[in-house]
Amino acid sequence: MTTTAAIRAAASSRVDATGDEVTIHLDDTLFTDGLADVRWLLHDALLAGARRLVVDLSGVQHLSSTAVASFLWAHRICRARGGTVVLRGANRRTLDLLRRTGLWRVLRLETGRGQEVA
Repeated sequence: MTTTAAIRAAASSRVDATGDEVTIHLDDTLFTDGLADVRWLLHDALLAGARRLVVDLSGVQHLSSTAVASFLWAHRICRARGGTVVLRGANRRTLDLLRRTGLWRVLRLETGRGQEVA
């Protein structure tokens, strides 16, 4: 298995039937070697033509500011295509970070069940 294939398998990415939405499930093991693996996953999803990128953070305990910057980069591309980036299942610590920085207004936040966070 190539490195890229191993990264995709670890993140268990999923593309919907139309190809407009890509869901990426992240966990702490993807962040152990740095942020490059996560950036490649986002990059691959955007190259595939995703307009809506759902990032499942239910397996992530701590989200760095550089990871959030990567989500903003992806958001700019999705927004230009008429879509958005959705952060799903973020823990309280991550939600607090997004609220303090005002990014909760920019990125869509959903609970683990897909309901929008108020």
